[in-house]
Amino acid sequence: MQNKMSVRQAQQAGERAMARCDSLAEISETEGQLTRVYLSAEHLRANHLTGQWMKEAGMAVWQDEVGNICGRYEGQTPDAPAILLGSHLDSVRNAGKYDGPLGVLTAIETVSWLNEQQIRLPVAIEIIGFADEEGTRFGITLLGSKGITGRWPDSWTAQPDSEGITVAQAMQSVGLQAETIAQATRRRDAFIAYLELHIEQGPCLEEAGLALGVVTAINGARRLNCSFTGMAGHAGTVPMTHRKDALAAAAEWMVFIERVTCEADPLLVATVGTLTCEPGAVNVIPGDVRLSLDIRGPEDGPLAELLATLLQEGEQIAARRGLSFRAEEYYGIQATTCDPALRDAFSEAVTEIQGQSLLLPSGAGHDAIAIAECWPVAMLFVRCAGGISHHPEESVTTEDVSLAIQAYLQAIIKVADSAISGNSRNAENV
Repeated sequence: MQNKMSVRQAQQAGERAMARCDSLAEISETEGQLTRVYLSAEHLRANHLTGQWMKEAGMAVWQDEVGNICGRYEGQTPDAPAILLGSHLDSVRNAGKYDGPLGVLTAIETVSWLNEQQIRLPVAIEIIGFADEEGTRFGITLLGSKGITGRWPDSWTAQPDSEGITVAQAMQSVGLQAETIAQATRRRDAFIAYLELHIEQGPCLEEAGLALGVVTAINGARRLNCSFTGMAGHAGTVPMTHRKDALAAAAEWMVFIERVTCEADPLLVATVGTLTCEPGAVNVIPGDVRLSLDIRGPEDGPLAELLATLLQEGEQIAARRGLSFRAEEYYGIQATTCDPALRDAFSEAVTEIQGQSLLLPSGAGHDAIAIAECWPVAMLFVRCAGGISHHPEESVTTEDVSLAIQAYLQAIIKVADSAISGNSRNAENV
């Protein structure tokens, strides 16, 4: 019995994970594109296929009350707490193959290797293919991972999709019941840790020439609807000195946002993603402009400071120009810091595999955000070409995935062993 995956075994595991990503990508509601949304026929087909692979790896498999596909590989003793692995199986529209599914399929490969080697760890391993991380269908995110934490708001079941079908109705159509959602909740002692593998969705690893990186924190985010309101007027008759041009004010603010964010912490980002201008005629001074603001960062304090600075400047620009400024936050999520001990376990494994470990934040959201409300989390990133994600050109290499599976497995074994030694020390101190 060997205690580490060989290079050849890792290569075979990487090839298998990549081929399975291809197979899942064929399960789509749109021909020629990858779109797989929550509680669709494609969702259930993906669950079924993933469940088959879990069974082949030696796991007991079930689908829970919110539609997550779950597998369990027992530890040395029955009913032991588990290390939770996984990611999501849903997608955005016209997606890439690897965002989400790669994390589920590499997790299955680690269990498959343990099963082949007839190794049982001191703790169990569970893998979940989460049902809905992206929020593509109903506009609410993390439904699968929120399901196991017991943090589903009651209002979610009444949320409609674009065709007016509510979550509750969609659940009923696939054999699930909104009344039983709470049964998906897992006890706090069910898991000791959550370890998620995911593509980076950014360019940092590629620029560093590294296959793997370790996440320090998942960015917090604030999203706001903002507006400047001035006075529409004739483009030919209102002198420049008399204008209350809402678009000019918005443009000044956008330049300020870009400059100040660039000068701040390099891990902070700010984006104006939408802009509407009224009346919207070529010969009329814009009287009303609405725009969005999305800011993100790995620490809540600097993020709040940046937001306060940006909003203060918006007010000042409006006052100076004789306009009014409004900003309403409609979405906010706190930064999620990865557990230091779990992060170190990943870092040690990555250093052994590729010679060094790069620490970096995640600018995108992940299921780990929801899981961190109840259990410690850590994340391993895999390099993706050009940092491209949420796009058909999303790409990873078999070689990088093979390295990732090796590092993933080593971290899992280390966390399992550390959990037992930690329990022993605690028992001695009682």
